[in-house]
Order: sequence, then structure tokens, then C-alpha cells
Amino acid sequence: MEYFLQQLINGVTLGSIYGLIAIGYTMVYGIIGMINFAHGDVFMVGSFMALIVFLALLALGVTFMPLALLIVLILAMALTSLYGWTVERIAYRPLRGSFRLAPLISAIGMSIFLQNMVQVAQGARVKPLPPVITGGYQFGAAEGFVVNVSNVQIIIVVTTIALMVAFSLIVSKTPLGRAQRACEQDRKMAALLGIDVDRTISLTFVMGAALASVAGLMYLLYYGVIDFYIGFVAGVKAFTAAVLGGIGSLPGAMLGGLLIGLIETFWSAYFTVEYKDVAAFSILAIVLIFLPSGLLGRPEVEKV
Repeated sequence: MEYFLQQLINGVTLGSIYGLIAIGYTMVYGIIGMINFAHGDVFMVGSFMALIVFLALLALGVTFMPLALLIVLILAMALTSLYGWTVERIAYRPLRGSFRLAPLISAIGMSIFLQNMVQVAQGARVKPLPPVITGGYQFGAAEGFVVNVSNVQIIIVVTTIALMVAFSLIVSKTPLGRAQRACEQDRKMAALLGIDVDRTISLTFVMGAALASVAGLMYLLYYGVIDFYIGFVAGVKAFTAAVLGGIGSLPGAMLGGLLIGLIETFWSAYFTVEYKDVAAFSILAIVLIFLPSGLLGRPEVEKV
């Protein structure tokens, strides 16, 4: 039982990171109906931004960790949001009225560009970070197996829940959220009613990039090592999570992220780590056979 609980904690932590990235995918798809395949690399850029800012703060003598992490979080979100805005302006906006395959090809090109840019600028070797947040809690020592809950895991889960609630309130309660929902239903009619569609889409990309940067910081703190290729792997997993939960649904993206994290963790713990990706994608295929729109997705209604 203790071993199961430990894997559950690890799976929820990993799934929280996937969920934060998946929200960016599902927000963009919900408004313009296209997948931003550069989003995983925006997550990678966010992790590098967090590392660079953190090392710069240490060089400047800022050693009080809560203050340093707060500054890193704010600056990483701001800088990564700029990348998200740039991706929308360069790769999507000029092709918005084109055939549906053109923005997809452009996004893949932007993904390759971001990977190679970081590889040239930072090098191909992995970039380590010593443990910043240490300590935690232990349970079940008397039973023979110790369940460890680290402070980093607690921070990741709490941060994910807080951001999920905050962004859900933004989408459901604010003028920006109403504009996003209007653009999701009909962009042309939203423009006729006075909504700035270009601004709304740009802010959606910015919000998704900000969440990706938080996920990048959480990934850096949790694993302590990053490289230029983590965006591709995490991006594919997060996209899978968004599809599994129901592309276009914020709660679905988070649920899908948690499920993918749990499937990977439990398969690695009880079977073999080599086939954890096979297990995750197999579950996705099985779910989509019976629920084509995902677990929480809504069937797409064709306008006539």
C-alpha cells in the first residue's frame, strides 16, 4: 500500500506539469481550432529562462530562496509570454485565413527554430541545477517502506491547482474570458460585435506561454536538469493529455495531464519503464475509440 501511495504522489506531480502545458494547447485550439505544435518548445524556452534568471540572481547575491523563486517566476513568465506572442504574430496571424495545413506547417517550423536557437545559444549538453528546495515529509516508516513527499512536489501540486482555478475564473468571469468564448464560437460574428479578435488571440497565446513557463520552472525544480530537447517530449505528452481530456476543455486538459502522469508512473513502477509511452498512447487510443471527443470534450457541431 505504501509503495502504491508513493507512485500515486509521483504520478500526480508529473501529471500536474503535463496539465499546465496541456492547458496552453487546449486554449489555442478552443479559439482558432488549430494545434500550436511550437508550444512544447515554448515550455522548453521557459525552463531555460528560469534557469538563466535564477543563476543571474545568485550571481547578484540574492540567496533568499522564496524571494529568488518569486522573481524567477515573474521574469520567466514575462519573457516566455513574449515568445508566445511572437509565435502567434509570426507563425499564425499571417496564415489565419489560409488553408488549415499552412499554420500547422508554420508551427512545426517555429518549433524546429526554437529548438535549434536554444541549442546554438546554450549548447547541446544538459544544464543541471543543484537542489533549490529541499526537505519534505515521510510516512509509513514502521511498515518497512517509507513514503516520501518532498516540498517540491507539494509546491508543484499546489501551484497547479491555484493556476487552474485562476485561469478557469479568468475564462468564465472576466471580459477577456467572454471575448475568448465569443471567438471560440464564431470569430467573424465576434469581430462584428466589436471584439478585437487579434488582441484576444494574442492574449490567449500569451496566457498559454505563461503557463508553459510555470511548468518549465516546476520541471527544472523537480528534475534539476534540462536540455534543448525536453520541449518535444513534454509537448507530445501534453498534447496527448489535451486530446485525452477533451481538446478545448480546461478541466479536461488538467484531467488528461494527471491521467498521463499516473499511467506513466504506475507502468514504470509495476511493469517496465521502456514501454511507459506505449501504455500512455494505447490508453489514449482506447479512450478515443469510445469517446471521440475525449473524456470531458464536447462534440463539435457543424455550422450550416
